Amino acid sequence: MILRIDHVSVAVKDFERAENFFIEILGLVRGGSGSDDGNGFFYNVYSSGDLSRFELIAPSRDKSFLQNFLKEREGGVHHITFQVDDINKTRIELEQKGIPYFGFNDKYSNWKELYVHPKDAFGVLIQMAEFCPAEWIDESMNVGGGKKWSVEKKYKSVNLSLAHPGGGKVEIELSEKEINELILDLKK
Repeated sequence: MILRIDHVSVAVKDFERAENFFIEILGLVRGGSGSDDGNGFFYNVYSSGDLSRFELIAPSRDKSFLQNFLKEREGGVHHITFQVDDINKTRIELEQKGIPYFGFNDKYSNWKELYVHPKDAFGVLIQMAEFCPAEWIDESMNVGGGKKWSVEKKYKSVNLSLAHPGGGKVEIELSEKEINELILDLKK
């Protein structure tokens, strides 16, 4: 059912201060952002390294669903998001296993979700979502040009980047000898 953990979401009262900490101090790269006026919050997704994701969420108005969560704290881990292949199959599988869920939403083409309440998941709010991860991170974190790989020649080596199915890229530096071995393996 689960493809991978996509991100951890942290709810905060002071968004600007939190974003400054995560970007300026820790070096995260800002990616996709948006808002949900119905629930009264906005979000930004960040990347770190080659495959790690992080999300900040903050209230956008007084009557936000985050009010109760942030009532006695400046911020904290709000939920963990698991990527799933098909939200409808996930929903059916949860029903078959007797796991209650809420917030089922499949009205958007680029984001479909549901939640499992902390009381049913050992104290953790779990979001399960169907989406294309590369759409939610900064383009600089992906392999460019619509390709699944890129090659950057250096003096006596090559930097090989491969697109990761979870968005982002994996990079490795290869010597001339390793490149020749890779070419032979690819031809087999």
